[in-house]
Amino acid sequence: MTDRKRERPADYFKDWKEREALAEGMIPVVGRLAREKSVKCYIYGKSLVNRSVLEIMKDHRYVRQVEANELSEFETFPVLNELSKLDLGPAHIDVGRLAVNYYDKGAGEDLTIEEYVRREVADDLGTQAKPLNKPQDVVLYGFGRIGRLMARILIDKTDGGDALRLRAIVVRKGKAPNDLVKRASLLRRDSIHGAFDGTIRVDEERQSFVANGNEVKVIYADGPDTIDYTDYGINDAIVVDNTGVWRDKDGLSLHLKSKGVSKVILTAPGKGDLKNVVHGINHDIIDETDSIISAASCTTNAIAPPLKAMDDEYGISAGHVETVHAFTNDQNLIDNYHHASRRGRAASLNMVLTETGAAKAVGKVLPQFVGKLTGNAIRVPTPNVSMAILNLTLDRATTAEEVNEYMRNKALHSSLRKQIDYSNSPEVVSTDFVGSRHACIFDAQATIVNGKQAVLYLWYDNEFGYSCQVHRILEQMAGLDYPVYPKEA
Repeated sequence: MTDRKRERPADYFKDWKEREALAEGMIPVVGRLAREKSVKCYIYGKSLVNRSVLEIMKDHRYVRQVEANELSEFETFPVLNELSKLDLGPAHIDVGRLAVNYYDKGAGEDLTIEEYVRREVADDLGTQAKPLNKPQDVVLYGFGRIGRLMARILIDKTDGGDALRLRAIVVRKGKAPNDLVKRASLLRRDSIHGAFDGTIRVDEERQSFVANGNEVKVIYADGPDTIDYTDYGINDAIVVDNTGVWRDKDGLSLHLKSKGVSKVILTAPGKGDLKNVVHGINHDIIDETDSIISAASCTTNAIAPPLKAMDDEYGISAGHVETVHAFTNDQNLIDNYHHASRRGRAASLNMVLTETGAAKAVGKVLPQFVGKLTGNAIRVPTPNVSMAILNLTLDRATTAEEVNEYMRNKALHSSLRKQIDYSNSPEVVSTDFVGSRHACIFDAQATIVNGKQAVLYLWYDNEFGYSCQVHRILEQMAGLDYPVYPKEA
């Protein structure tokens, strides 16, 4: 990166309006590329698809944190414009990184912007192949907190319909006569994550709801092995089990007895010899022959990436994980009987000390941590966004400044950038991270280091961030593997 900084505009308002117009012009181009060519455009990992003008402008502003320099719409718009002229195949293209590489890092040498963009995506030109040979049917078994967020993600990423298609949800029949309407209403409105971004209509005659053009059948069943999905036109489906009722291979195999199912993903820690996967860490253990996979827990997904990063650089000989976790449906709103200790006490009134299996579960994802970590949890009266505090004994001494800079680079420039986000603000609180797509957010302001002892603070949206991790596993099990540009060194 050069030391050149963006010149301060003589007229801020005029500059804003010009950049605003460019961001507005990006929206139809980004939408057309996604819908017609399955080309997803990004600004430093932040998707531009279905973003508003102001959100796109904020994505540009975010680059200051990554590159210590401004990124302007004046620079990204020409890149996007050139991409729109090319015969591209399905791909993920980071317009922001292309622009910075060209304007600031000299990657374009003496090339025009047209020549540079064409060179960078040359391998994708003329590619006619679709993301998959045929769209992958997806079924959500259970429609609670994670199920509804998975539905939002799948619908948001439908694009041209050539990849993952949400075809059905499976629930037990409720007592209300308007059960279907109630299910759709819970998807439409969410007290934490806000309104659904789009339109939803209920078709009671077809026992379905239609969300942004996606018809989703609502199937009522009392067990995973009692459904013939082919009756609904669903074949070779991947079932995402959000219930947590069946957590071992034998129980989850019941899904495979239903006609029309090919694979199962569990959104909870798996038991026995079931593969527990944290995407970005050990997703390479997924084989084409695997029919059942566990996506581990939200906390395991939050702590595994920073633990691996720290172990790679400093070595970790021992550690303790303390999670400050938002309350969940498992707890009682007011004091009542609960089979587990303390969880029967009112979740909205108390900090509740309980256990977490995440520290032990890390060993299933990162075997080098078996026997090295202890863990505990405190449930607190907030509905979403949790924190994991890692108290680590390192193999070598370091400083808070060194750890922060190392984690900043891991979060922004490494293969873990989808899993680890980075915050250096002294004012952030838990609600600032609602809707984060990362497995965790490293809070640099809170880092404490004393020689070989390091304490790291990690925020995580235990609902949406985890759901994004599940979706990444879902893409992999479906065989989705988009080429990424610019290519990583």
